[in-house]
Amino acid sequence: MAAPALDEKAATKEVPRSASFDDEKLGHDSDDSQSFIEGSEGVTQHDLDTLRHVADRLPYAAWLVVFVEFAERWTYYGTTNIFNNYIRAPLPRFSTTGAVVIDADRAGGVAGALNKGQQISFAIRTFNTFWVYVTPWIGGIIADTLWGRYKTIMVFSVVCLAGHIVLVGSASPPSLTNPDGAMGLLVFSIVIMGLGAGAIKANVSPMIAEQYTGKLRKVTLDSGEVVIMSPSVTIQSIYLWFYAAINLGACGAISASFLARDNGYWIAYLVPTCIFFLVPGILLIGKNQYVKTPPRGSILLETIRVVVYALAPAWSINPLRTLHNIRKPDFWDPAKPSSYEEGKLPAKITWDDEFVGEVGRTLNACAVFLFFPFFWLCYSQIDGNLGTVAAGMRLDGTPNDLIQNLNPISIVIMIPIFDYVIYPFLRRKGINFTPIKRIFTGFIVAGLAMLYAAVLQHFIFQKSPCHDNEPSACMTPDEVQLPADINVWIVSGPYIMVGLSEIFASITSLEYAFTKAPVRMKSVVMAFSQFQVALSSALNFTLTAVNTEPKFAWLFGSFGVTAWIIGTIFFITFRSLDRREVELNAIGKGDRKGFADEQTDSPTEKS
Repeated sequence: MAAPALDEKAATKEVPRSASFDDEKLGHDSDDSQSFIEGSEGVTQHDLDTLRHVADRLPYAAWLVVFVEFAERWTYYGTTNIFNNYIRAPLPRFSTTGAVVIDADRAGGVAGALNKGQQISFAIRTFNTFWVYVTPWIGGIIADTLWGRYKTIMVFSVVCLAGHIVLVGSASPPSLTNPDGAMGLLVFSIVIMGLGAGAIKANVSPMIAEQYTGKLRKVTLDSGEVVIMSPSVTIQSIYLWFYAAINLGACGAISASFLARDNGYWIAYLVPTCIFFLVPGILLIGKNQYVKTPPRGSILLETIRVVVYALAPAWSINPLRTLHNIRKPDFWDPAKPSSYEEGKLPAKITWDDEFVGEVGRTLNACAVFLFFPFFWLCYSQIDGNLGTVAAGMRLDGTPNDLIQNLNPISIVIMIPIFDYVIYPFLRRKGINFTPIKRIFTGFIVAGLAMLYAAVLQHFIFQKSPCHDNEPSACMTPDEVQLPADINVWIVSGPYIMVGLSEIFASITSLEYAFTKAPVRMKSVVMAFSQFQVALSSALNFTLTAVNTEPKFAWLFGSFGVTAWIIGTIFFITFRSLDRREVELNAIGKGDRKGFADEQTDSPTEKS
């Protein structure tokens, strides 16, 4: 995939041939009383407030990481996108592989294998999602404390590859003769693949952004305009294109639906397994190009100790009193070395005051992620339930589980529009579309998608004899499902709208997790952000009893209203963080004199 420029001028077709530092304007033409922003190259607050902000360009190594994510996501979606039919539906007539083998059935036939029904399919898929978003904790902790991100990704890519090989074996024709045995192998492969994919997931997101090492600076473009080359805008653009790579991989997995229907499931799972071999290969190619953050041994343990020291005097039997104490400005003082008299500092305090500030600001900023399980509840419906909705509509030769690929396709189309047109336009007009506002917008759009799905399901029930995949109601004597007389492509609305909501909320959460975490805790903080998907899956799992077609309309509708309510509460709670954006982005970037980080020369090393 070609690396697009991340320079805002590229959006307006005014790409300069070169850009140079404005040597005369690096703070020297401003009032001497103005101080430079810490960590910048001669940028004052006045510059920051008045000059246009643009994105910088990315190094070659960053695009290698993008390609790793592209290949890994192709393999993930190339398998999970077809889990629903594989588990839910029976083998088609005369099939031993799950393929639809009778030409007359091809137009409306649905591939299948294990015949376990909608609720078991939902339970297995929900467990898969839960597991994949719990295991980032494992990868994040190992990377931040033991191996570093590069080695962690490399090792767990081999683990993930082993899981894919088991999955292929589980779907072979001999295995499918024993559906219970095939189900056991499927679950085993999900556990192995989830361990590998989750560990990769926690580390590849921060690894791509840390390839960019530029600073806040003023630059003069060939047009003569002086602009701010902004790391925060660059990080925003990085994660837009990183998310595009994720969804390009998901688009590549479109072939899985046709492979399953026409050739069987073992072939459909073999293709992504072969593609996954690219991941360790690409990592090896870029080994000497990557910016790598070395592990910092005890930082997670030290973080926990900081929290324990701060909580000890604030704790009360009365929960309201505890909450009141936590919100006090001096809450973190008991954990600061400066709070103790000389000679009375506890031996377990091995950090300095700045580290306590990092922990406090990081936890406060990352509290925004606690609202995300309700956003992911909406997203989870496109993973399987909407595929079941599509199976009850007129397919006209389209595999029902193909429609869900409209979600990544729409994201891939919309991301360049946002990065090159919409966001630069807002910046030129002085509209500060901050992370909190973007996430709030994502909640609203996700809610609209669910209400669309609820209304659609209502009309399907009015036009279809099939209400719960019961053979007596849904099948002809030739075992062909009777659909509602509604074209399946009408279900595209929720998929596209959820994709739009992801651009606002999900991409921003990646950006937020990276920018608000100290350098040596980025994998763990990213794992915490992604853990919200696991919490959403656990919450969704409690709704298994209502995940049946007769209740889909109420299920979708309730998720939509919930997204609106939670999104509004989120915005009211965190809107003040927008005013502290620059401060929060500076977490962990100051000097760390006296802290254990002195053991290393710099926070990153190039190797």
